[in-house]
Amino acid sequence: MAWRGWAQRGWGCGQAWAVSVDGRSCEELTAALAPQRLLGRRFNFFIQQKCGFRKAPRKAEPRRSDTGTSGEAYRRSALIPPVEETVFYPSPYPIRSLIKPLFFTVGFTGCAFGSAAIWQYESLKSRVQSYFDGIKADWLDSIRPQKEGDFRKEINKWWNNLSDGQRTVTGIIAANVLVFCLWRVPSLQRTMIRYFTSNPASKVLCSPMLLSTFSHFSLFHMAANMYVLWSFSSSIVNILGQEQFMALYLSAGVISNFVSYVGKVATGRYGPSLGASGAIMTVLAAVCTKIPEGRLAIIFLPMFTFTAGNALKAIIAMDTAGMILGWKFFDHAAHLGGALFGIWYVTYGHELIWKNREPLVKIWHEIRTNGPKKGGGSK
Repeated sequence: MAWRGWAQRGWGCGQAWAVSVDGRSCEELTAALAPQRLLGRRFNFFIQQKCGFRKAPRKAEPRRSDTGTSGEAYRRSALIPPVEETVFYPSPYPIRSLIKPLFFTVGFTGCAFGSAAIWQYESLKSRVQSYFDGIKADWLDSIRPQKEGDFRKEINKWWNNLSDGQRTVTGIIAANVLVFCLWRVPSLQRTMIRYFTSNPASKVLCSPMLLSTFSHFSLFHMAANMYVLWSFSSSIVNILGQEQFMALYLSAGVISNFVSYVGKVATGRYGPSLGASGAIMTVLAAVCTKIPEGRLAIIFLPMFTFTAGNALKAIIAMDTAGMILGWKFFDHAAHLGGALFGIWYVTYGHELIWKNREPLVKIWHEIRTNGPKKGGGSK
């Protein structure tokens, strides 16, 4: 079969280019091949391309975070926001993407515990003054006429009836509720995905490690996490104190996200993560390690109880299996990292970090007492 000639007649096959093959037009050749379309689609497609249609070159598209089966799993999960339209750019050298998060994790953890030590110093210093202020306030309330149904008084009464731990986590819960509401603002979706979800393939790596700890897209996810935090708040604050607990909680959120980064880079399963589960796992593991004989129960099955030690072992086993088997509904690496950090801290970290805060407190005490030294000229 030889090509004899070409004649341009408009646009399209039959209207674009008319091709003559052995004296037969493109339309006649296509009609002659119609009975063989089921058996020769490839040949028919070849003829149609020769009739004037050329395959457009495919444009190179940037890689997305939800690649392969991992992306499908993330789209199926109701715990994270939809990210089909969000494009991420994984580094060609994935190990390098962990350098900044590593330094951020170490630096933030040091700053968190250092700030907690200074906070405790200031709290102890002002406690005596607060005690006398409280006596004065009680005396004024006794001579001041009380109003019926005073809303502010009822709020104060409710607040004073809370334990130290419950008062401490109230601010954390309020922050989580605020971020949950921000997810409902359509104009903020891109900003929320960029800064309030952690992903080693994202351009922003460090700040989401902290901000995503306060971020929940699902109401059930947030409610479950905040219920567990509220339940363990009194125990963990009684063990560590208010200041040390806050440093542990914030550091745990960053550390668990860093472990999540490592797991995603190691497996190549990039995708966004969010939620306080990693930090709450640290709190849960710390309490279960210090009080292994405590009795726990599941909220929906209160009739079944088990020891805290057994619960911690089951959680670690489940998250380890999830990492090995590639379960994708939860971020098992973050859960496991948070749990291991909680166990390590109450076993060794308290002695290594918190017990060695005295040099920093002394420096702060000198600054507060004598003021900063003035540099100057000669006397």
